[in-house]
Amino acid sequence: MYWARRAQQWRFADRHDAGRRLAPLLQHYAEREDAIVLGLPRGGVPVAYEIARRLQLPLDVFVVRKLGVPGREELAMGAVASGGICRINDPMIAALGIDREEVRETIARESREVERREAAYRGNRPAPDFENKTVILTDDGLATGATMAAAVAALRDRNPARIVVAVPVAPREVCAALEREADEVVCLWTPEPFEGVGQWYVDFSQLSDDDVRTLLAAYPSSS
Repeated sequence: MYWARRAQQWRFADRHDAGRRLAPLLQHYAEREDAIVLGLPRGGVPVAYEIARRLQLPLDVFVVRKLGVPGREELAMGAVASGGICRINDPMIAALGIDREEVRETIARESREVERREAAYRGNRPAPDFENKTVILTDDGLATGATMAAAVAALRDRNPARIVVAVPVAPREVCAALEREADEVVCLWTPEPFEGVGQWYVDFSQLSDDDVRTLLAAYPSSS
């Protein structure tokens, strides 16, 4: 675990700057043959790119879509992710009385979006094998942590040796909650009050699928 606080006025220039600043905290994974860096598209990919480049590790994406409870989409009842992974929280679904047909429709809709993004980002390139690997999962920041928690849960089905969540900025309580899901949580900055991820960036421009493809194509181990 590593969480640090900085002065409230301090901000990242952009996502690449955030990745460069975060990378030194992950130096103990540099050049390891059993490690890989995964960015959560879209915003996590520039952060992952800089971490992978500095640690000389392979770079890829891990596409995950949270399955929101119908009418309460901020609440996750499961997740679908790269590689056809689907994790469902059956006790929650039963407790909330969610209709199974609604669950199936949500899974089908989000699975189509995962497949679309997989094709857009990876093309014909096969997904990496995560079994017995140390996987560094990163995003440009966490607000509620729900999507990252879903990614960790989905990735567990691929049998990695270790899952490391690494983000530039997040609320302290979200980092604490993720420590129960991941093997390690590394967060450069836990400002208070938090308010939102974009607040801590000078440039928080929305990224396109083309932006993600360009970064992946520019990275040697992703080509």
